[in-house]
Amino acid sequence: MPLIENSTYQPPALLQNGHLQTIFPSLFRNVTGVNYQREQIDTPDEDFLDIDWSKIGSNKLVILSHGLEGNSERAYMLGMTRAFNRAGWDALAWNFRGCGGTPNRLLRSYHSGASEDLDVVINHAIKQRRYQQLALVGFSMGGNITLKYLGERAENVPETLCGAVALSVPSHLASASAKLGRWSNKIYMRRFLRSLHEKVRQKMQLFPGQIDDLDFDKIHDFKGFDDRYTAPLNGFSSAEDYWEKCSSKRFMSHIRVPTLLINAQNDPFLSRECYPIELAKQSSFLFLETPRTGGHVGFVTFNSSEEYWSERRAVSFLEAILQN
Repeated sequence: MPLIENSTYQPPALLQNGHLQTIFPSLFRNVTGVNYQREQIDTPDEDFLDIDWSKIGSNKLVILSHGLEGNSERAYMLGMTRAFNRAGWDALAWNFRGCGGTPNRLLRSYHSGASEDLDVVINHAIKQRRYQQLALVGFSMGGNITLKYLGERAENVPETLCGAVALSVPSHLASASAKLGRWSNKIYMRRFLRSLHEKVRQKMQLFPGQIDDLDFDKIHDFKGFDDRYTAPLNGFSSAEDYWEKCSSKRFMSHIRVPTLLINAQNDPFLSRECYPIELAKQSSFLFLETPRTGGHVGFVTFNSSEEYWSERRAVSFLEAILQN
């Protein structure tokens, strides 16, 4: 019964609210001490991925996957990279297609179910022939991709893959998309759509006549965006088809490596369906921790090391696996 009912996370006194915990790190957190070395790798469909290494000479590697419209430079990625480096791990922070600062080559882009790209990154890391242990950490959309990867491959994950941590995961995409479409989340939706619109404009320059942004201002939620862009550009018949096939919740029961899912109870992005309590109760591998607070990819902590609770929790969970 890997259901962790008593989480150790305690938020700062003035940051109890889920929205504050979500917004604070993106506005005010500055993570120093991480030095990336970039590498560009090809995908089987003749596209590319930008990946950023942070090496300390370890034989342990953690691979980090960011969230929607994020990248390897986001504070939560840098903070997790730094925490694992301090704990004696190399880190590889990969950027989804088109998120590394340069548009990708194809009309398609990234999406919540693109676990095949994570597989490319993992196989590239394995080919380095220096890592005895490999672990995965994913945030939000990156967490969904991570959980989907682990579940759909089940017994066929690499032997060196020892465990994973996923944080703030919208594992049921349909209901999470509806939750983000609510008036209370309007500030986030506007920001996402503004960033996604810029991606569409870039594609229009690269693929004239194949994509356009006519009446984009009439799109007000993910249903509108995914129906018009994500689904048709990635081989799905509709937003609903995309959400159904790419939701990691449908794959979780098949996970066969120790995996910690951390979803705060006050996460403004997550619907009730994104807390797989019964699945965790029935699984020997899926550990579910639901802190009372934490927001979305928040878990703010003030201390001398400048490490957030989520970073220490991820490190401690994966280190404990290696010691068993």
